[in-house]
Amino acid sequence: MKNRSILISGAGIAGPTLAYWLRKYGFQPTVVERAAAPRSGGHAVDIRGTAREVAERTGIVAQVRKAHTGARGLAFVDRAGKRVATLGTDVFGHSGGPVAEMAILRTDLARILYDTTRDDVEYVFGDSITAVDEDENGVRVDFANGGSRRFDLLVGADGVRSTVRGLVFGPEQRYVRDLGCYIALFSTTTALEHDGWQMMYTIPAGDGRPGRTAGLYPKPVPGEALAGFFLRSAPVGYDKRDIDEQKRIVVSAFQGDAWEIPRMLSSIWEAPDFYFDRVDQVHVDTWSRGRTVLVGDAGYCASPMSGIGTSLALVGAYILAGELAAADGDHRLAYAAYQREMREFAARAQEFARAAGDGGLMPDSRGQLRLRNLTVRMLPFLPRRLVGRGMEKVAEVVELKDYTRFTGAVARNRGGKACR
Repeated sequence: MKNRSILISGAGIAGPTLAYWLRKYGFQPTVVERAAAPRSGGHAVDIRGTAREVAERTGIVAQVRKAHTGARGLAFVDRAGKRVATLGTDVFGHSGGPVAEMAILRTDLARILYDTTRDDVEYVFGDSITAVDEDENGVRVDFANGGSRRFDLLVGADGVRSTVRGLVFGPEQRYVRDLGCYIALFSTTTALEHDGWQMMYTIPAGDGRPGRTAGLYPKPVPGEALAGFFLRSAPVGYDKRDIDEQKRIVVSAFQGDAWEIPRMLSSIWEAPDFYFDRVDQVHVDTWSRGRTVLVGDAGYCASPMSGIGTSLALVGAYILAGELAAADGDHRLAYAAYQREMREFAARAQEFARAAGDGGLMPDSRGQLRLRNLTVRMLPFLPRRLVGRGMEKVAEVVELKDYTRFTGAVARNRGGKACR
């Protein structure tokens, strides 16, 4: 049996999912994460199509449903908070539309996956990879906190700004494509009675400012919500490490706007989980190089606004682990098979995200805003295949293989212990 020890960079969604299945097949995964603990913050995510089956096979569906955001649909409101257009989850089916039936905060899903794997997988928090040196027998990895270790294989599951991809594949600008907008998210409190609806207030372009949207997403705890801001542009060259500067960018973009925005902006300064980033796609022709491979956003991010990134991560991690088991640890065979199985899903998801654009959240005029609201009001009366904009078809393009016959195979070959 080849290549038993595997280092995974990133403890978000793809990393722990991959670690779970690798241990199931008898490998020895180690997960390194730059953050000092499982990350907080981030947006609500959806588990769609084939990813629902991955969640079932991983045994986390009951926990996911318990942590459901409570979202019943999407409601666009005017400056006074009056609903002008709504879309319930029943309009789209379980995997279509902007709000899927299986919706959960990213923080909660990451915690569930970590809790599911923590007893069987080595996690190293508060550290990161600084150098990678591959030879014919494995990969030597240097760490920021000092020291180095050897592994048979290396996986980059560390997001759009992947450290592993930068070290092994080359500079970010080769692979990351700007989609022309920014997103900001943070936890807040609210007295708004949203009753499980995601509330969105859109301001069309005017007075020298581009179109933009602010939203409140329900959380499982009453009185708590996730604030979201979507804006067209940010100053070139802003410091990505300066959180206060990023908060000022958001405040400047939405200062003086109506609805709940003043209260949301006032709470931004105390938010411990503030997240701000450019909306990008990642395009890497070949997801592996030597003993290193990419999974999830590091290799094929569709867009943080696409609603399908989490599903890509879950399915990609499941397939990568399964193909490594099927190839008896031969990374050359496994990596090629993994890319064959996932390539169409990733390509269709990225095409869907580009076609969807900003979803009408940043209109250039009041006319565009009125057209969006009219379109939303018409959707419940159209056939579901049109309403979902093909999301379900994209999310179900992969047919999962059953790799269970390989469960514990690596451990049996090496006399080790399989995952519980």
